[in-house]
Amino acid sequence: MIQIVKYNEDTLKVIIPYNPEFVVKIKTISGRKWHPDEKYWSVPNNSETVNKIFKLFENENLEIDPDLKLTQINYDFSDLKKELVSRKYSSKTLKSYVYYNRELIDFAGKSPSEITNEDIKNFLVYLTETKNAATATINQAINALKFYYGGILKKKFIYEIVRPKKDKKLPVILSKEEIAKIINSVDNLKHKTILMTVYSAGLRVSEVVKLRPEDIDSKRMLIFIKGSKGRKDRYTLLSETALKVLQQYLQAYKPKKWLFEGASGEKYLSTRTVQAIFEHAKERSGIKKEVSIHSLRHSFATHLLEGGTDLRYIQEILGHAHSKTTEIYTHVSTKNIGKIKSPLDSIKLKE
Repeated sequence: MIQIVKYNEDTLKVIIPYNPEFVVKIKTISGRKWHPDEKYWSVPNNSETVNKIFKLFENENLEIDPDLKLTQINYDFSDLKKELVSRKYSSKTLKSYVYYNRELIDFAGKSPSEITNEDIKNFLVYLTETKNAATATINQAINALKFYYGGILKKKFIYEIVRPKKDKKLPVILSKEEIAKIINSVDNLKHKTILMTVYSAGLRVSEVVKLRPEDIDSKRMLIFIKGSKGRKDRYTLLSETALKVLQQYLQAYKPKKWLFEGASGEKYLSTRTVQAIFEHAKERSGIKKEVSIHSLRHSFATHLLEGGTDLRYIQEILGHAHSKTTEIYTHVSTKNIGKIKSPLDSIKLKE
């Protein structure tokens, strides 16, 4: 039990059971003081401190003085939202940027105008060491904070933040046989059509759910992707095999606004639903690899490369802004490495 009691108008009394982790946490609060005789900590009585106590001990049992009026910081970041909307950033980016900026003020227990360089560094260390956040997550958080504090609030310190090096992980690729197993394990026509469309065209999950019936151009054998990542339009391949299944699906389901409609018919299917469809199909197929729905896109690109398609065309089909992003598939393709013989094969061993 952690007790928070009002000592006077300026001070709060915090009584915590002895725990080295609790001591480390309470020492991060500015203006705290330990009173050894009475065995309690005194901290400033203000909303910033209270907010930080809530954040530090969010998973602990808190007992709060009923006479104490506690108010947590509730900053809506309307200025950040307005700037992102005016620059036509995606709703996904907007949510992400607001999320990380809100996490920072919750962590620091301060309003944005009071945030310092040290607060940001401590927050990034917290994400890295306590939350075990991936490098991509850290970089996303830095982008969000840099946009707000550097771009909107015009604070210089944000530019001092050093970005961590990206993890050099290669995508896990499914073989064509494994792709077939996954697709063949699905009986539901709608679910099978979704998976075939994703793999056959190399789509992101956010792209396949937003397809409309008119985006399928069967005359030119192309699929039109509108307003994808980076607000770019592009065309990708329409497979003959996928088209046959798509035609069966269109006849059976007769979708109107969206190609793959949700339960209500007014909205498109959620990305989580599509991810769940893939996970279920993977389990039924018996595939043990650590793969997700996005692995179908990785596999599509790798299979194109192994089939002799030029990397520049693959970049265009996938909608990559930079060639370096596409070049990762040269590291997982077996096109060349598969031709190399292991030296063990040239050694005569006893049978």
